[in-house]
Amino acid sequence: MEELNNKHLLLPFNSSKMNHLKHESSPYLLQHANNPVHWFPWCDEAFELALEENKPVLLSIGYSSCHWCHVMAHESFEDPETADLMNALYINIKVDREEYPDIDHLYMDAVQAMTGSGGWPLNVFLTPDKRPFYGGTYFPPKRAFNRASWKEVLINVSQYFTQNRGDVDHQATQLMTHLANLSKVGQPDTSSATSDDSTPEWNPQQAMQLLMKQADKVFGGFGSAPKFPSTFALQFLLDYHQCFRESSTLDHVNLSLSAMGMGGIWDHLGGGFSRYSTDVQWIAPHFEKMLYDNALLMGLYARTYGVTGNEDYAEVVKGIRRWLEREMTDGSGAFYSAQDADTEGVEGKFYTWSYEELKTLLGDGMNIFAPYYQVTEEGNWEHTNILYTTEKSLSLHGKSHQDDLAEMKRILFEHRSLRPAPLTDDKSLLAWNALMNNALTTAYLHLGDHSYLDLALKNMDFILTHMRDEMFLFKHQYKSGISRHAAYADDLVYLADALIRLGNSTGNPQYVIQMREIMEFLLLHFSDPESVLINFAHRDARKTEIEKKDIYDGAVPSVNSMFCKLLFDGAVFFQEISWETKAGRMLEAILGSVRRHPSSFAIWAEILLSRASEFLEISIVGDQASDFFRTIYTRVDKPFVTYLVSNKNEEKIEALKGKYRQGETLVYICKGTQCLEPVSTIQQAMELIN
Repeated sequence: MEELNNKHLLLPFNSSKMNHLKHESSPYLLQHANNPVHWFPWCDEAFELALEENKPVLLSIGYSSCHWCHVMAHESFEDPETADLMNALYINIKVDREEYPDIDHLYMDAVQAMTGSGGWPLNVFLTPDKRPFYGGTYFPPKRAFNRASWKEVLINVSQYFTQNRGDVDHQATQLMTHLANLSKVGQPDTSSATSDDSTPEWNPQQAMQLLMKQADKVFGGFGSAPKFPSTFALQFLLDYHQCFRESSTLDHVNLSLSAMGMGGIWDHLGGGFSRYSTDVQWIAPHFEKMLYDNALLMGLYARTYGVTGNEDYAEVVKGIRRWLEREMTDGSGAFYSAQDADTEGVEGKFYTWSYEELKTLLGDGMNIFAPYYQVTEEGNWEHTNILYTTEKSLSLHGKSHQDDLAEMKRILFEHRSLRPAPLTDDKSLLAWNALMNNALTTAYLHLGDHSYLDLALKNMDFILTHMRDEMFLFKHQYKSGISRHAAYADDLVYLADALIRLGNSTGNPQYVIQMREIMEFLLLHFSDPESVLINFAHRDARKTEIEKKDIYDGAVPSVNSMFCKLLFDGAVFFQEISWETKAGRMLEAILGSVRRHPSSFAIWAEILLSRASEFLEISIVGDQASDFFRTIYTRVDKPFVTYLVSNKNEEKIEALKGKYRQGETLVYICKGTQCLEPVSTIQQAMELIN
């Protein structure tokens, strides 16, 4: 932020009387650069001005592909009369939640504490010293949805701030105290965890049963509308099946993946998943496409294909990859962040079809296409048609007409490509790129197509070349040739995990050595002396008074669950007993939450599942190590197995020392505390593993 602050110091005295966003790089901020609102980016000058003018700060947080952010922008932030009110009463700040997730975390927690719910757009009112005292999400221009109008909120909050400043400060202080207490997680009785027994007692069957109680056994997934993919819960059920051969958990994974792949949440023409479904049947999506969702789903579909051999899952993986290469990269190796839900101000317009348009394009083919994709003359969603299919339509119309349907889809895709396209947020986030990198490597392992690995290698080369940083190890964001902002913990833990999988898949141990560098950096700069959990932001790059402890496995993996997993892996690779001890203490700190709410702590549950089974360590060393690894991994993809692979001699990784023999490829297997003699064939290895 130093560069930004220096820039603002050059502004004239009346610099508040203008919109400051035109020089920003965030596509979301640039969407607001021509608003009549005098927006500031997050910067010191804005808060200094609020203090000088004794005004509250209006902090508005969103992201470029957010539908309701666009709605409120059009209704209120583009309206001159509303903007005049905002400019007169407030110092106004715009933040891209993807650019500054730490700011978003704090103020989202504040609004959830005040109102019981949250979401975007997030509108929070702050004192000049950054403390929240009121907030909400979307506010309409006129009273609607049982909500006050935005103008009413602006006037009432300003009056309350002016006339009741003592109460405002008191409320803000109480709220900050509450938020500080929320951040005090991860303080177990450290005397109870030892290196000899670093995994707390836990029954994985109870977590499985709780998840299955929440499962929608008709349409797949979990719960009711709006329905999210719940990737981690499904991943846990898949792993549970792999550990205990429980058919019911695999059945639910199959039901869910098949239903999502047939539903409107999947783009049947262009590939890629939308963020979530607004109904229980996966028919009507919220049309924005996020890189992270598609990364996580690609990995899950690839793994489930490896377990079941269901070719439909492989086709989904291929569809995500086509979308990724066609629309989410410029070919440099970096992947973009998201695509908008709206085009020309209408949600889903790019993806939906009128009956007449389809009839004109397909002619008699509509006799097959319409019943297969649930198309009706009156429309199946808001007087237009979302393309989706069902088991019944697949059996009645699809199996005997696959070639015809493929040709019709090609015609529609080419026609759709002529429409105004949704905005693509072309900034590249390290965390989301690392998730996609991991997914591409996973897809390579299970589909056997080396081009997925080539794409992962190109992406990793971009990250290691263009996003490295001398002070903060890596940068959080890349756009237009410039890397910006210190990497957050999610950037680093996701990258470390991707490096392990890429290192094993290529047999290049240098990737695992770089994973160690990241882990040591996290331990040094993100640790909290009062907690076994790590903070979200680097201690020298903090922008908020309260540090977030990210523990919930929600839309993306939680920082601390991934860090815990990596500590266990690293303890094996580098024989760091202290890492295993710390990981055990992290599990102990979170155990109660996992027991009560496994759906919100599904990666934690997966780690506990891996520790509840007999531990299996497999090291593969030699010229053909990466080939051996892929064959063995596809047969033994289980959470309690840790792999370490090297095509060459590598003495910097303790677990590989002395294991390389010139001209041989050897598999070293340790079960629990017993290590076996190395073997030189895959068949021999499988006999020992099984």
